[in-house]
Amino acid sequence: MMQQKIRVGVIFGGRSSEHDVSLHSAASVLANLDTEKYEVIPLGITREGAWLLGVNPDEMQALGEMTGGQGKRQQQNKVVLAGDAVVYDVKSLESGKRVGIGPLDVVFPVLHGPYGEDGTIQGLLEMIGIPYVGCGVLSSALGMDKEKMKILFQAIHLPVIPFLTYHRYRWEQTPDAILMDVEQQLGYPCIVKPANMGSSIGVSKAEDSETLKQAITQAAEYDNKIILERWLDVREISCAVLGNEEPQLSLIGELVTQEAVLDYEGKYLHSAFRFQVPADIPQSLVTECFSMAKQAFHVLDLNGLARVDFFLDRNDGRIYLNEVNTMPGFTPDSVYPKLWSASGLSYPQLLDRLIELALERHQDRQRIRTK
Repeated sequence: MMQQKIRVGVIFGGRSSEHDVSLHSAASVLANLDTEKYEVIPLGITREGAWLLGVNPDEMQALGEMTGGQGKRQQQNKVVLAGDAVVYDVKSLESGKRVGIGPLDVVFPVLHGPYGEDGTIQGLLEMIGIPYVGCGVLSSALGMDKEKMKILFQAIHLPVIPFLTYHRYRWEQTPDAILMDVEQQLGYPCIVKPANMGSSIGVSKAEDSETLKQAITQAAEYDNKIILERWLDVREISCAVLGNEEPQLSLIGELVTQEAVLDYEGKYLHSAFRFQVPADIPQSLVTECFSMAKQAFHVLDLNGLARVDFFLDRNDGRIYLNEVNTMPGFTPDSVYPKLWSASGLSYPQLLDRLIELALERHQDRQRIRTK
């Protein structure tokens, strides 16, 4: 008898500023899922929050112009599909035909940034009892919030670069006090980021008070909490983690660039970097990174996958833990798949393993009593 295929729902797009990054990642995931093993159900989410069944990432990109008007019409008519828990067939979008997805065995949420990578979609999937790839609700939220993440790292004595955080309302009310605070505690230059965002969106380097004002104002457009870090002359190195209770670690890789700060354009539009695996660092530093990656994975209660990023100070050789990414980019050129490819795990094999881990974690959670 033929083995029944696993029905995999691949969710992509979303309301985040990383919508386009998600489309690129999802295109690669959809192209590399083995159709002999899986029945793949694409589920796109528009920037307005509408769920579309049967759309592929290229169609979503093309629909961008259409949903610029269509999405506005949906919002005006209160057809915000996620809120109504209904899905529309993309082929019948104009007629507003509602359809059912049917039972899914597992979901692969290829969503980056807020409203997807931050525990929101994970909470929905937990509530309806569907296994999903990646981290759970709390760990996804912690992996998204750079401030809370670093506080936990500090609690177990993992080294992080000195940082400060402020909420947007405080910046708007007392900007002079914040400028003075930053100048006294961090100095110039410093790095300014939205606390809950990825793909280097809204990130900039401040050299003085004027550029600091501009940097904070820009970061505040993407989140209501801003994190500032002392600038150091560093090398950026990464490790990929794969697993649940006993995670595996990839080789260490290095993102090599001449840019002082690699922003969104440098990462995705101009390719202003190359990625080298393995990184040219001493074995003692490799061992230190492996230890820190495992500790970070466990203290944040991560599952499935994570990319762990480090800073290596060029001046004194110290390693700092920068952050974890719980749903890193998933194109074949993205850092996470490249690290595993160099470590002997192909892209399709990586997808297989992630789905296995999702089902394994779900089965374990079924042991929890609910009554």
